[in-house]
Amino acid sequence: MSLKLAAILVPIALALFPSSTDAVQLQYDTIYDNSNGDLNTVACSDGPNGMLTAGYSTFGSLPKFPFIGAAEAVQGWNSAACGTCWELTYTTKSAKRAINVLAIDHASLGLNIAKKAMDQLTGNQAQELGKIDVQARQVPSSVCGLN
Repeated sequence: MSLKLAAILVPIALALFPSSTDAVQLQYDTIYDNSNGDLNTVACSDGPNGMLTAGYSTFGSLPKFPFIGAAEAVQGWNSAACGTCWELTYTTKSAKRAINVLAIDHASLGLNIAKKAMDQLTGNQAQELGKIDVQARQVPSSVCGLN
């Protein structure tokens, strides 16, 4: 996805995704932990906004793998939100942590990310916690390693 297109479509993606002041649901899916995962299997596969079109072939070939996953903002195949980058912030009484995740697939609610990424966000508690509420804010795709 070109940066010009991303700049035009950011407001649209933000309208489709809750504001940074709203909590969104986050859970993990170990499918995104597989570095050999085939990008042909995700909503952001081919097409002008696809990861294959951008020159990537597997999950592991994506910059900053395993910080990848599915986002509600990705409405389906070739969505304008493919390749968007999301800063996720998790706050507890004792800590506040943030990670950045590249959206490569569709989630019906909130975000589904690699377990390794959620472990980093939660202090290795992804499996124990299952689903959590996080703050999500779209940031430039370059933060997730895309040009």
